[in-house]
Amino acid sequence: MIEPYDDRYFMQKALQEAQVAFDQGEIPVGAVVVIDKKIVARAHNLTERLTDVTAHAEMQAITSASNYIGGKYLQQCTLYVTLEPCQMCAGALYWSQIGRIVYGAKDLQRGYSVMGTTIHPKTKVESGVLSQECERLMKLFFVDKRKLN
Repeated sequence: MIEPYDDRYFMQKALQEAQVAFDQGEIPVGAVVVIDKKIVARAHNLTERLTDVTAHAEMQAITSASNYIGGKYLQQCTLYVTLEPCQMCAGALYWSQIGRIVYGAKDLQRGYSVMGTTIHPKTKVESGVLSQECERLMKLFFVDKRKLN
């Protein structure tokens, strides 16, 4: 059972964003940023729609959360994202000094940990939250893509 306002609850909200991306033909990655158990930013991949390789869910979420708080540093925030951030997103998260990152599925090919990218030393990272659900949506997306090609 998912308790209100725990990691699983907020990852479920990120999964809802990933589903929006899936439905729009985007790689299904979703993210939410939380401060004091309140979602202050929601985002999903927009790389196809914006024709922009930097329009990852995390990048959109960082911008939205920064606008919400009126500053560039997100030390009091937690990012929930359905897939391990890539090195580009990890770099942006480093510079934002985000307080905590919680991700669902590992990205064994392009994730920041595989690529050797570091996160800010004060950032806490947790992985594996609703990982099966996150992986399932990603696999379904790529199975469907292969059928169309």
